[in-house]
Amino acid sequence: MKTGIVQQANTADRRANIDKLKAGIRACARQGAELIVLQELHNGLYFCQTEDPSNFDWAEPIPGPSTEDFGKLAKELGVVLVLSLFEKRTPGLHHNTAVVIEKDGCIAGKYRKMHIPDDPAYYEKFYFTPGDLGFIPIQTSVGNLGVLVCWDQWYPEAARLMALAGADLLIYPTAIGWESTDNTDEKMRQREAWLIAQRAHAIANGVPVISVNRTGYEKDPSGVTNGIQFWGSSFIAGPQGEFLDQASTDKEENRVVDIDLSRTEAVRRMWPFFRDRRVDAFADLTKRSLTE
Repeated sequence: MKTGIVQQANTADRRANIDKLKAGIRACARQGAELIVLQELHNGLYFCQTEDPSNFDWAEPIPGPSTEDFGKLAKELGVVLVLSLFEKRTPGLHHNTAVVIEKDGCIAGKYRKMHIPDDPAYYEKFYFTPGDLGFIPIQTSVGNLGVLVCWDQWYPEAARLMALAGADLLIYPTAIGWESTDNTDEKMRQREAWLIAQRAHAIANGVPVISVNRTGYEKDPSGVTNGIQFWGSSFIAGPQGEFLDQASTDKEENRVVDIDLSRTEAVRRMWPFFRDRRVDAFADLTKRSLTE
C-alpha cells in the first residue's frame, strides 16, 4: 500500500495552511499514494500553548466544513485521508479528533484522542474532553486503520488494544517539539524517546507505524515560554520497528512509501508475542497503582 505523509510548518493564515495541505495531498497522490496522513490539528497553529477561551471559535462539527472540503479532494483523487480536527461536539464539549475520509469522500470513521496532556506549552486539558470512542480500528478500502493521536503514542496499552482489535497499522497525527530553553542533550533525548516508543509499538504488535509531526517554529502568544520548535521527523516504520522512511527535523516534506502489509503475518510467525501473552496475569493493568 503506497502511503503518503504531509509534514508542514503552519502560520496564523489558516487558508494558506489548508491550501498547502491540499498541495501536499496532491503531490502524494501523483506519486501513487492510496492513503495520506496529515499532522495533528493541521488547519492552524498549535493553539494549546495558551489557555485562551477565544480559541474555541476554531472548533467545528464533524461532519463539518473540513470534512466536506477534504472529502471533495479525497473523492477527486481517489485516496483515503486521515485528518486531525478540533471537534465541537456541542457547546462546552470539544475533542481532539482524527477523521478518516474514504476514497468516495465520505467519513469512514473517527477517533477521539484518549490521553490528554497538560504540560507547559501543551495545555490540552483546557480544550479537549478525553475521547469516548475506545480503541476501535476504522475500516477502509485500504485496510483497518488503528488511528490514535499524539500523546496516545506514549501508551503501549493503546497500541496493543488497537492491534488486538485487528488494526493493520497504527497511525499517529502529531504535534510535538522542543521548548527552546532545554539544552541540546535534553532535546535529543526527548526526540529519541519519541522515536523509540513508537517503533516499539510496531515491534510489540507486529504492525507498521505511521507518525506525522509538524515542523517549524510557533511562538507562545503569552510569552510565558519561548514557544515550540516542532521537530518534524515524521516517519513510517515496518513491523520490526525498522525505518521505511523518515522526514527531516526542519523541512516541509511530502513523502510516499510503499508498505507491505503482508509482512505482519510473517513477523508474527517469527515473533509470536500475541501467542505468548499471559492474559491470565494481566488484570492489574486496569489499576491506577499497585503500590498502595
